[in-house]
This record gives sequence, structure tokens and C-alpha cells, in this order.
Amino acid sequence: TVGQPVPGSAVRIADDGEVLIKGGIVFGTYWNDQAATDAVLTDEWFATGDLGSLDEDGYLTITGRKKDILITSGGKNVSPTVLEDRLRSRPPIGQCIVVGDNRPFVAALVTLDPEDVAHWLYVRGMPADTPLSELASDPRMRADVQKAVDFANQAVSRAESIREFRLVEGEFTEDNGLLTPSLKIKRHMVTAAYADEIEALYRS
Repeated sequence: TVGQPVPGSAVRIADDGEVLIKGGIVFGTYWNDQAATDAVLTDEWFATGDLGSLDEDGYLTITGRKKDILITSGGKNVSPTVLEDRLRSRPPIGQCIVVGDNRPFVAALVTLDPEDVAHWLYVRGMPADTPLSELASDPRMRADVQKAVDFANQAVSRAESIREFRLVEGEFTEDNGLLTPSLKIKRHMVTAAYADEIEALYRS
């Protein structure tokens, strides 16, 4: 959540969910680039590239970036950020990425948090070195991940909800190039690294 607009500025939400701002804080033009100016400024309203909502008291909530929007083959626009943030907030999820662009439904690739997994195995009296391949097919682990998926889905409509998930090995880190320094997912890098796993989601 961001709060209310500062005095002298105004915020509104475009039909596609993009946050537009107007006021003295908005620049007048890009230097010697009218095309770029026209792309983001309309009647003094600046298109931020952020997606958001305004509540009845005028408080702004940012829900994602417009460029990250997924469009399913059925034409449904889905903001993956909301789903991913809620998924990551629940154990045993480590990192995740929501996919579904030009696909029939929304799905997710999920990594498991090592500390959560260690505790999960200890509580069940299982070996600490139990491989992910075994965990991925364990109905108890899948049920726990499904609870996190169900929690994420509570924030969106049925058409936007995660229908399938797949547990994958490895981690998304800055060191392996899958996260930015601010710990945001590099979507194109993750989807390239896990292309086979994504395809498997839609074959099952």
C-alpha cells in the first residue's frame, strides 16, 4: 500500500488497471523525444507502468507491473505478482513463478525453502537427505503446497487462479541470475531455465 496522493497531485486507475498520476510532480516532456512523451503522457496524466487500485478513502495499493501481465489463451489478464507474493508467504514455499501467458490456464513452478523442508522431514522422521524427487510425489508435501496455493488463489478470481503447480529443484537467487539485486524475479531467465518443467505443466 502506498497511501493517499500528496497535495497537488492526483491518482486514478485506467480501464486496464494501470496507475495514472497528474500534478506538479510529473515532468512535461522527454528531452527531444516526443514519441516517448506521447507514449506515457495523455492530457497531463502520466502512465506509471504500475498496476493498482484505489479504495473508497483514496488510498492507493500497487498490485504489480503492467509489463508482467500474463494473458491466457482465453484472453484473461492475470497479474502474477499478487499470487507469487501470497505463495511465498506460506511454508514450505521458497521461491515461485506464476506462468500462463498464451496458455489455457494459470500454473506455477515452486521451489521449497530448505529450512522448511528440514523441519518438515524431521517432524515426520524422514532422512534429512530425502531427495526432492521423492518429496515432489509425497502426497503430504503436495497437500501442504496446495494449502499455500489455495491461500494465494483467495486473492483472485477463479479464472486467474493457479490450477496446477510443479515442484522444481534449485533456487532462484541473484548469484544464478534468476533474481535481481532487489530480489525480483527475472521472468525471462526463469522461464528459459525451467522451460521443460513449464511444458510439463501443460502436458499433465
